[in-house]
Amino acid sequence: MEDGVITFVWIATVVSAVGCAVFGAVMWNKGGEDSK
Repeated sequence: MEDGVITFVWIATVVSAVGCAVFGAVMWNKGGEDSK
């Protein structure tokens, strides 16, 4: 049970980190295009 929870938390952390990185990159690129 604990292994499943740890795996779920680890995957959720990685997914959220990647999602934030991608979202930040997309928003930063859009902001750069608008400023030009």
